[in-house]
Amino acid sequence: MAAKTDRKSRALLRSLPFAAIAAVACVDLLAGPRLGFLPLLTLGPTFASVSGSVRRTMAIGALALAVSLPLAYVSELLLTPQNNLTIATIIAVTGASALASRLRIHRERELANVRLVAEAAQRVLLRPVPRRADDLHIGLSYTSAAAEAQIGGDLYEVVTTPAGVRLLIGDVQGKGLDAVEIAAWVLGAFREAAYDEPELSAVGQRLENSLVRHLSGEKFVTAIIAEVHDGEISLLNFGHPAPLVIRHDGHAFFAEPQTECPPLGLVSLSPSPARPSRLPFLDGDQILFYTDGVIEARDPFRNFYPLFERTKVLTDEDPQVALDELRTDLLDHVGGPLGDDVAMLLLRRRCDSGPSDDDGGRAAE
Repeated sequence: MAAKTDRKSRALLRSLPFAAIAAVACVDLLAGPRLGFLPLLTLGPTFASVSGSVRRTMAIGALALAVSLPLAYVSELLLTPQNNLTIATIIAVTGASALASRLRIHRERELANVRLVAEAAQRVLLRPVPRRADDLHIGLSYTSAAAEAQIGGDLYEVVTTPAGVRLLIGDVQGKGLDAVEIAAWVLGAFREAAYDEPELSAVGQRLENSLVRHLSGEKFVTAIIAEVHDGEISLLNFGHPAPLVIRHDGHAFFAEPQTECPPLGLVSLSPSPARPSRLPFLDGDQILFYTDGVIEARDPFRNFYPLFERTKVLTDEDPQVALDELRTDLLDHVGGPLGDDVAMLLLRRRCDSGPSDDDGGRAAE
C-alpha cells in the first residue's frame, strides 16, 4: 500500500508542471490580455524543480516559453515591452529552478549515501536470530521507517547460554549513525556478558558499565534483557515498553516491571539496583517484545496502534507467520510509511519441539 501511494505521489508531481502550464494557458485565453496571466507560466519549471532532473526542468521551462509566444501573439502582445519582460521572467525562473533542482539532487544523493551506510551497518550488527532455540520457537520482524526518516537505533539479539536462552531488545535514543554506533556498543557488550555472567542483573550491569564509558551527555538506551529457563521467563526492564504475554488459553497482559528502572546509561540515577521480574512461561505460552515504533504508530486520524486488541492476530502455529501478519496489520493501520523503525520479537514455548536449530536463522525484513 505504501509503495502504491508513493507511485501515485510521484506521478502527480511529474504531471503537475504540465497541468500548471495548461491551466495558465486556458485562463489567459479566456481572460484576455488585460489581466496578464502569462508570467504565471513560470509555475511549470518551478514545480518541475521539486521532483525532476535539471534537464527535465530546463525542458519544461522551454515548453513554458514556447507556449507563451503564441499566447502573446493571440493577445497582440508579441514583441511588446510587457511580453519581453514575461519572456525574461520565464528564462530567469527556469535557470533558478534548474539550479535548485541540481542542489536538491545533490542533497538527496548525500542523504541516500548516509542512509545506505547506516543500513549496511545495521545489517551487520543485527544478525539473523535462530528460528528455534531449545524449546522456543522464534519469530522476528524488523521494518525500516520511511525513506524520509532517519535511521533508527532499534536492536535485538538471541543467544543460547549455559544459563538458558537469553535475549535483548532495545531502542537507542536519537537517530542516524550515532544511534547505530551506540547500538553496536550495546550488542557487543551483551554478546559477551550473556555467556559470562550467571545472573541476569549482572548482564544488565555490564551493559550499563559499557555505555557509561562510551556515552556523553544525556544519551540513553531503553532495553529489556530476558532469560528463559526451567518453565519461567525473567525480565529485566530498563525503561522499555512492557512486553505482551499471551498465555496458551488466550489470556493476555503486559508484563509491567515490578520496580521502575531508568534506561541504560542512566541507571546510576536509580536509588536501587535493577532486579529481574519472573513469570511462568509454560508450553503454548508466547511473549511479544517490541520497540516503541509499534505502540506509537498512528493511523491517518492520529489514533495509536491498539496492540493489546490485536493479540488475536498472533494465532498461527508458526511464530514467524503470526508475526508477519501482525506487521501487515500494523502497516494497514498506519496506511502509509512508518514514522519510526519497528522491531518485534515473538517467543513461543513448545516443550515437545525437539533439539534447537540455531542454523535456521531468518534475516530481518
